Amino acid sequence: MGTTAGQQLRALFYVLSPGESAFGTLEEVPDYVEKSIPFFIAFIVLEFAVSWVQQHKLPGRINDGISSLSLGILSRLPDVLFRSVDLVSYIYVWNNYKLFELPWDSPWTWYLTFLGVDFAYYWFHRISHEVNILWAAHQVHHSSEDYNLFTALRQSFLQRYTSWMFNLPMALFIPPSVFAVHLQFNLLYQFWIHTEVVTNIGPLEWILNTPSHHRVHHGRNPYCIDKNYGGTLIIWDRIFGTFEAEDAKVVYGLTHPVNSFDPILLQLRPLARIWNTFWATPGFWNKLSVIFKGPGWGPGKPRLGLPEEIPAVTGNEVPFNPSVPAYLNCYAVVHFAVIMELYIDLLATVTTLSQENILLRIAIIILSLTSFGFLMEKRPKAGILEIIRCSVFLGVYKLGYLRNQLSLLDYAYEVLSCIFYVNIPVDFSNTTIVLFSLCIAFWGIQTMSRITSSKDKHL
Repeated sequence: MGTTAGQQLRALFYVLSPGESAFGTLEEVPDYVEKSIPFFIAFIVLEFAVSWVQQHKLPGRINDGISSLSLGILSRLPDVLFRSVDLVSYIYVWNNYKLFELPWDSPWTWYLTFLGVDFAYYWFHRISHEVNILWAAHQVHHSSEDYNLFTALRQSFLQRYTSWMFNLPMALFIPPSVFAVHLQFNLLYQFWIHTEVVTNIGPLEWILNTPSHHRVHHGRNPYCIDKNYGGTLIIWDRIFGTFEAEDAKVVYGLTHPVNSFDPILLQLRPLARIWNTFWATPGFWNKLSVIFKGPGWGPGKPRLGLPEEIPAVTGNEVPFNPSVPAYLNCYAVVHFAVIMELYIDLLATVTTLSQENILLRIAIIILSLTSFGFLMEKRPKAGILEIIRCSVFLGVYKLGYLRNQLSLLDYAYEVLSCIFYVNIPVDFSNTTIVLFSLCIAFWGIQTMSRITSSKDKHL
């Protein structure tokens, strides 16, 4: 069933009525998240405009924004290949163990599910901060040192494999179609609260999770740690003693910053750290504690660690922000836009593509996002990886897997031609070949210059 633009917009703020969002079968439930992509883009542009008018500065950085969007894309790629773990597990319990069935078209079922999904999210979110192995997945969302709507899209692809169990009690009596609607609404609501341009929304601050409350949650100030876990409602934090109002200026990010824009590293390094700590820690029970107690735990410490060991915040913290030339920022933005279009096209056409085509596109997306992270960090091997990426993209295109799919390539060619000061007349049916050939040549020259310069220094 389709949704209007107005309904999709209201879904972002959880203000669709039960009558507008109740469905008898799971197949009828719209993919509200996918349909929200244009609104995500529109609100990000609006946030930049409002921030510029209000504070005469932009709310984020190109490198961090690309990193957040890359992590968001990675988190959604499993959905291209598999059905959501949340839904698969929920349907299994519903089909085999349900105690009774609430009517799917009852407003009471709708409101009960709204409360149930948000209550489950509160406890999942809280435990994800208090159990080290779950924090290893969730910390990806907290790794940005900016706080803007890009940050909302910064998600972990591992987290979905731990969150599903918290929703299973509802499968004993709430139909999957009702659950699927609220699972999406709860996620979408949390998009707009990742901003600094909204300061306070008055009396609703007592009930709803708001930008102010969620800014605290993303802070690394000692007063912000392990606070404000709510998804849509803040009442759970007030009830269970985890609420904290915004006070001193919030400094965002992890207490021990990761200092990377590599999406694969950001996803997997915390697991490597747990692995190393596990083997370095003596004693069987201590090893289990490394996994199942808090990320700040150590032998002889309380379950969640010692508050006094949280690094102090001075207010002079400088975000990880390697200086790169303006042309490189522009290059990364243009190429990221091309990959974004490839990703959106993949979501739209996945049911018509062969498994081979799907896997090729996923591989190109992952390789590209990793290469962009290398470029933004000025890694020594970034040029070589970009040559490989452009060559793979060009090869797959020439084999016909991407032909006539990417309308942004015409625009990208014109922009990059200006960046690199070339103006070669070209038949736009061959734009992809020309664009990526130029990029391969450019990075080849850059890499050879680096190698030559390095050799000269050793003479």
